[in-house]
Amino acid sequence: MTCYFRHIRPVFDSIGVEVTDSNKREIDKRIHDIAGIEYKNCSATWKRFKELRSKDEEALMMELKEKLADFSA
Repeated sequence: MTCYFRHIRPVFDSIGVEVTDSNKREIDKRIHDIAGIEYKNCSATWKRFKELRSKDEEALMMELKEKLADFSA
């Protein structure tokens, strides 16, 4: 779980999301949902995240900001 978070820390910072031990599981579930990947499939989620980011980074950032708004710092 959350094995790709270290790679997207700058994304979290740019959208104002604070990842903590108590919320990282829920954040991970929401990212899996955005990616359309079954929860706990970390490798596939990271791969899909990179695809979505390269296709339309602005749209991905907006969706992340919306879906993760309740984790904003």
